[in-house]
Amino acid sequence: MDTMRERFITVATELLDQDPRTALVLADISAASLAEAAAAHPDRVLNVGIREQLLIGVTGGLALAGLRPIAHTFASFLIERPFEQVKLDLGHQGVGAVLVSALGSYDWPAGGRTHMSPGDVALLDTLPGWTVHVPGHPDEAEALLRHAVADGDRNVYVRLSEHQNAEARAVEPGRFLTVRQGAAATVVAVGPMLDAVLAATEGLDVTVLYAASVRPFDAVALRAAGPTDVVLVEPYLAGTSNNEAHQALADLPHRVLGLGVPREEHRHYGSMDEHLAAYGLDAAGLRARIVSFLPPA
Repeated sequence: MDTMRERFITVATELLDQDPRTALVLADISAASLAEAAAAHPDRVLNVGIREQLLIGVTGGLALAGLRPIAHTFASFLIERPFEQVKLDLGHQGVGAVLVSALGSYDWPAGGRTHMSPGDVALLDTLPGWTVHVPGHPDEAEALLRHAVADGDRNVYVRLSEHQNAEARAVEPGRFLTVRQGAAATVVAVGPMLDAVLAATEGLDVTVLYAASVRPFDAVALRAAGPTDVVLVEPYLAGTSNNEAHQALADLPHRVLGLGVPREEHRHYGSMDEHLAAYGLDAAGLRARIVSFLPPA
């Protein structure tokens, strides 16, 4: 199975061939894999080098010129480093683009803290109007990317990861998918966390919702799920979507537990699986925390 990033390269190349409005802006990352696309469309594939603020500035300029630009690099360099440009060159100017990341919160521990971005979605939450997709499988990444590029002139963030589920789900942009039904609590698994959540909740009387799109937050699905004790399992900063859940259930008695990457830096390298275990985001760690949160039988 290919990775989400490999699928992005394939789909971006196809979109450049099919739609003369599509443009792609790079900051060296993935540039070698997109060399043929750059040769075929030198006016619409731009590599600005390791200049991430310029990456977003050029993206905003292309959007002002009427194109539908895609900007791509690692998440920490796409959202965190050029955040002022994201705020001003896109939001303040009233133009839209598609930002597609690679790596996420813990994908490449050997890269160190500079290549980890657990706060990216929380940071975008400080800005209005962003759509955020967090696919859990390359097939989902393709569907959500194609939808994002075709989504008018909205600002869309597609968060890709090396961490992925074993199988794709029939995701619909903006909607949560009911995977399992129960009565004791509702567990929302975001993107690549689904497999671990399903293993962790095996035999438990809980509803499992799958979220490959997290902004806008699907309050209708959360309310329809039934149980109002809610566990959010996110592959980025713990608690990022807590307030969204609280708002969705504001008129109902409810509890919310946010599980994800802690704020404290994990100062070890190791593997992605070791980081997930250290964060309590593997199946065993999730089960222990979910069981402790469930109401008494």
